[in-house]
Amino acid sequence: MEIRHRALFTGTFDPFTKGHENIVRRAVLLTDELIIGIGKNEMKHCLYSVEERLQMISELFADDPKIKVLSYSGLTVDFAKEINAQCIIRGLRCVKDFEYEESMAELNRQLTGIDTLLLFTEPQFNCISSSMVRELISYGKDVSQFLPEGMKIKR
Repeated sequence: MEIRHRALFTGTFDPFTKGHENIVRRAVLLTDELIIGIGKNEMKHCLYSVEERLQMISELFADDPKIKVLSYSGLTVDFAKEINAQCIIRGLRCVKDFEYEESMAELNRQLTGIDTLLLFTEPQFNCISSSMVRELISYGKDVSQFLPEGMKIKR
């Protein structure tokens, strides 16, 4: 299959939530290939290593040849250009997300000409954020309802 349109969905995905999964399952319908880019951020204290996140997310989407999972460091727009992505996909939960993503999308477009496609999460996923899930895990709470089925929980 010739890849004419490649999209990039990025985040640290620590952990990868049902909200992320929902965005991926919808975004992949809009493109020939969807790259899930796991950003390496040395400033963040992560629960899962990049290798663990790569493995878990790859296993989750193993049945879909249109989805690939890669890691990267540096600016997202540089990675998008490197992999020849035609657009960047971002998920929105609330107005606060929109304000940040709008500024970032415009900056990225001015730097590279790559547009950002903003997808709103479905209402049942609005309250789920990776940082909130990490916090719940730190208090020993069961977070399985917020993670895709089969995703392991690290305590």
